[in-house]
Amino acid sequence: MIRKESSEGIGYSVVELDTTRHILAAAAPREGNTLREQAHDALKTIRALMDEESTRGSIVRQAVFMRDIDQIEACRQLIHEFYGDDLPATSYIPQPPCEGKLIEIEALGVGGNGGTDIRRHCERMVVSQHEGIAWAHLANVCPKADGMSVYDQSVYIFENAAARLSEKGFSFDQVIRTWIYIGDIVGPEGETQRYKELNRARTDLYEEIKFKASSALSGATRAVYPASTGIGTEGKNVALSCMALSSQRDDISWVPLENPLQTSAFDYGTKYGRKSPKFARAMTIACGDMATILVSGTASIIDAETKFVGDVEGQTRQTLDNIAALIDEENHARHGLPGLGATLADVGLVRVYVKCQEDYAKTKAVCESMLGEVPTIYVVADVCRDDLLVEIEAMAFTQRSS
Repeated sequence: MIRKESSEGIGYSVVELDTTRHILAAAAPREGNTLREQAHDALKTIRALMDEESTRGSIVRQAVFMRDIDQIEACRQLIHEFYGDDLPATSYIPQPPCEGKLIEIEALGVGGNGGTDIRRHCERMVVSQHEGIAWAHLANVCPKADGMSVYDQSVYIFENAAARLSEKGFSFDQVIRTWIYIGDIVGPEGETQRYKELNRARTDLYEEIKFKASSALSGATRAVYPASTGIGTEGKNVALSCMALSSQRDDISWVPLENPLQTSAFDYGTKYGRKSPKFARAMTIACGDMATILVSGTASIIDAETKFVGDVEGQTRQTLDNIAALIDEENHARHGLPGLGATLADVGLVRVYVKCQEDYAKTKAVCESMLGEVPTIYVVADVCRDDLLVEIEAMAFTQRSS
């Protein structure tokens, strides 16, 4: 079901879901000194592997990680030149790659023999349809006005995303995965913290939304929210990317997962903010006997408390143990999905956010020992608590056991 390949500068996974092929790639430039040289090298590498897997022109979503926030506009122009009419929904994220490059790229391609229809509406929106399922990929929703409060920026990104999705026939209650990028995430905002103000805005907006999910299957899950990552970036902006799902098929279900090792984020006490973070620990999309698991940003937290304070290796191990417990068969059965479940060997794509550059080598060594060969992006990014040194998100794939 999943095949992983890697060589110097690139790793990718090939996942066969029914008649649809998914390519998940993480590419770093292998040569070049300027932004143009490094961007073209990484982009050509991704294109070459898409050609090799017979999925040219199939990239629907990509995330571009940038060392220099001031080069984002120049990079955007390079991306437009390279892709032309095949432009994916692209997020430009000011998080420095740990390897020291100016740029790294994560890409998702969808193709195969199932008659995939890809509609590219603009650099922020791509809609793909295959086998009776429609996916909306929306990227880089960000206010342009300077001086806005975090609360007002957060309200803007959610309301603007809802409007853009509505234009293409989706509603925000169909969103299953969000990425929220917030500059200076643990910095002050008035008498409180910037991340806490984001959570206040998200809570206020989500009160009016009843997210769609196969809640009858969700067992112990008491609330339905998208899977999500909220992570720090350079600068002061707040930005949103998301995925929405629509289908009338009766053999598809999507179920939010909570972690048996962790208090649900939406149940955190006021110690962590006046209004708790509203997201699910993961979202499983099951179609027939196969499933995709979208794992939210995960850290070294047991119940609601940070573990291994000051120990990046301990935090990385605990984070991966948390992901293993989240995606395993026992937890899926607990949520009404018996026979489904994955291990760390079934992970097909990973992002690792490292708080301090000097912790990169130790973090990478633990990840490689526990995950094996898997396409991975490592970037420097602040995490939502001062004592958290690493955060990891992932995509995993599984097939129902007999």
